[in-house]
Formats: sequence, C-alpha cells, structure tokens
Amino acid sequence: MIWFRNSLRLMLAALFFWFVAFAATAADSFGPQGSPAGDLREQLWLIPLPHDGDRAMHTTVLRPPGEDKRPLVVINHGSPAKAEDRPNLRSVFKTASEWFVKRGFVVALPLRRGYGKTGGSWDETNGRCDNPDYRRAGLETAKDIRAAIAYMTKQAFVQPGRVLVVGQSAGGWGTVALSSLNPPEVAAMVNFAGGRGGYKNGQPNSNCTPDRLVEAAGQYGRTARMPTLWVFTENDLFFNPGLSRKMAEAYTAAGGKAEYNLLPPFGKDGHSMFGSSDGLSRWRDLVDKFLAANGY
Repeated sequence: MIWFRNSLRLMLAALFFWFVAFAATAADSFGPQGSPAGDLREQLWLIPLPHDGDRAMHTTVLRPPGEDKRPLVVINHGSPAKAEDRPNLRSVFKTASEWFVKRGFVVALPLRRGYGKTGGSWDETNGRCDNPDYRRAGLETAKDIRAAIAYMTKQAFVQPGRVLVVGQSAGGWGTVALSSLNPPEVAAMVNFAGGRGGYKNGQPNSNCTPDRLVEAAGQYGRTARMPTLWVFTENDLFFNPGLSRKMAEAYTAAGGKAEYNLLPPFGKDGHSMFGSSDGLSRWRDLVDKFLAANGY
C-alpha cells in the first residue's frame, strides 16, 4: 500500500512537471517565426487565443521600414461558402496589405479558429438557415480579432490606441460585432461587404433569413460608439444594396456611427472587390478620406 502511494505521488509529480514544461514550450512558441522577408518584411506570427486553450492563431504580419512605432491595422478574412474550403484558407489581401504598409501601417492578417493552419473548431456558425443567430456568430469572430489586437499592441513597433480594424464579408461582420464592444485600443473600423448567411444553397442574391441580419446589426449599434465606414457595391451577390442599406440603417438608428457607401458594380461580383488587385482604385480614396478624418 505504501509502495502504491509513493508510486502515485511520483506519477502525479511527473505529470505536473510535464505539464509545466509543455505549457512553457507552448508559450515560448508564440510571437514571430523565422525572419522577415522581402520589402514588406513579411513574417509569420503565432498569436495565443486564451479563449481556446491558448491555441496558436497563424497571423501574417507586414511592416514598413524602420523600428518606429506605427499604427496597427488588423485585416480580417471572410468565410468560404463551402465548409471543405475552410481548412485551406489563406488570409492574404496582397494589394490592400501593400497599400496599408506604404501608408505607414503595421499590417496583421490573422487566420481565425476553424480556418487554415490555425485549425480548431469552427465556432462562427450561424446555426440553422431558418433560425440563425447572426449576433453570436459575429461576436465569435470578434473574439479572435480582439486577441490579435491585444497581442500585437504589446509589440514595441506598434502605437497603442491607434488600431484600425478592417474586415471583408464574414470578417467585416466580425468587425461590426467588435464595434459593439468599443475596444479602447481601436480608433476606427472599416467594413467591406460585411454580413453572414449570403449565397444560400449556392444561389446569388439569396440569404438565410435576412431580417435576422438586419436585426443583429441593430443590436450591435445599440452599444457601438466608434466611427465605422461601410463599403458595399451595387452588384454584391451576397448582400444586395437593399439588404446592406437596411443593415447600416438599423445600426445607425440604434445609435451606431456608420458612414455607408454604395459603390458602382465591380466585375462579375462586387463582393470580391476588396480582395482584388483591380479593386484598390475603387476604394482607396474613400478609405483615405475616412482615415484622415479620424486622425490617421
């Protein structure tokens, strides 16, 4: 019996020290990986997600030359229409990222839970198409965006309190959701074609219970108090002009600050404008004006 108790103590001690060593190794693995590459100093960073057991969120970071403190922009990707495409997703936005770097921003492009190499469970689901919970889905996205902000604003080359959040599609919806939390580090946000539940059953201009999307936008607006820029196109096949305008109106009617802009048609589907190299000329001046008005 004494032998058993001693063996049990030794086993528990070994497990404890193994856990401590594992945790230390995991913590040490966060941050920059390898060396910066190219003129944009592109580098992979691993960012901890405290709400998911400190899972490492794979994040591409781009930086201007020099070591001066720069404002941070966190650019957030959308969600593929097909579930099988989520594990292969890469968050790039090459042209937009280059533009922000040249404008003096540190750019962070996080891959959220359930996407790409970050992996893990996909918690951004809306639920059933006939009974979606868009508010909860957006707030799940916002958790990961906020984790990226919290980690990157601790870096010596980032200006605290000067963060810009930009998102496209589901990332835009997560950006709007984050605005309802008024994170103190963030000065402004830009929503490109944000929403959820579009392209139902692979059909353009078909949405899962769109009234719920408008309702959720209004719920976000009740507490949101920071400036946001909303950018949509006339031929967005996920969120048509009538729906995007209703979302913005619900948000502002509830108290949110949204500058809504509907741009002319872009290509075959304006939903892809932000991610296209040809789209930059359409939105650049609009965003420039918005940034200047908000102290960037």
